[in-house]
Amino acid sequence: MVLRAFGTPLALEQFDDPKPAAAEVRVRVEACGVCRTDMHVVDGELPSTVLPMIPGHEVVGVVEALGVGVTAVSPGDRVGIPWLGSTCGVCEYCRDGRENLCDTPAFTGCTRPGGYASHVVARADYCIALPDCDDPVATAPLLCAGLIGWRALVKAGDARRIGLYGFGAAAHIIAQVARAQGRDVFAFTRPGDAASQSFARSLGAVWAGSSEEMPPESLDAAIIFAPIGALVPQALRALRKGGRVVCAGIHMSDIPSFPYRWLWEEREIVSVANLTRADGAAFFAMARSAELVVSSTRYALESANQALSDLRAGKLDGAAVLVP
Repeated sequence: MVLRAFGTPLALEQFDDPKPAAAEVRVRVEACGVCRTDMHVVDGELPSTVLPMIPGHEVVGVVEALGVGVTAVSPGDRVGIPWLGSTCGVCEYCRDGRENLCDTPAFTGCTRPGGYASHVVARADYCIALPDCDDPVATAPLLCAGLIGWRALVKAGDARRIGLYGFGAAAHIIAQVARAQGRDVFAFTRPGDAASQSFARSLGAVWAGSSEEMPPESLDAAIIFAPIGALVPQALRALRKGGRVVCAGIHMSDIPSFPYRWLWEEREIVSVANLTRADGAAFFAMARSAELVVSSTRYALESANQALSDLRAGKLDGAAVLVP
């Protein structure tokens, strides 16, 4: 499914199977999650996007072919392909362990072809080994919703009372992780979205309500998954002194002005950018023992536009997943 022009529907096209270059692998796609970032790619909100582009960066599949020099994986291995497609390895960020901030990165489904396809090529050393995966559809959303949610949760520190603004694919996974860590989860949804609030409570949230409401207790931290800048001052108001707001999205509407007193008393606003391979190793090591329940709605590959539309309209509990 190919994006030829921003703001237009994806088109179903057929190509020869891609050939892996040196250090790359060709993967037969079993499932590809539909991420909110894909929506930003399609809408032209990410200036780095290269056209034409095949979106998709929550890819689970089986290695079919190896490029020259690949020894870490073998044909038949199941792997995950995340957002971070490659980094330079030599800039100051890469050298000090912050490859997520690399000066010249490549991103799956944005600057290199992604997983809305039957086959995709990826750098072998940026794939995540999934030897224990027996459900590609349930695993696919973990490749971004899970990984970015995990990085955001780490950024939240040791917060015991944590608010999740926007209860979609990422929040429904990270709510379970937070509960397993002994934290109290407060879920904030679109006003009037009783179904999402009920869904959040079913996953262990101690409270669920509208993003326009104040929680019954002050929060130690809040993670904002919805791309709505107005939620930043709203979340600040819900924090105790010394609390932190983590902005987890790659794109967000402008943050409106707000009184300084909402930030004062050492409250903080931080952002999360991309991910590292170390994040992937840490998260999947945890996920293997956490028994996460991933709620997924399946779509055929050719129904990618419908999946994006349903995501945009907030019709999903959990994640959308394309299955070629």
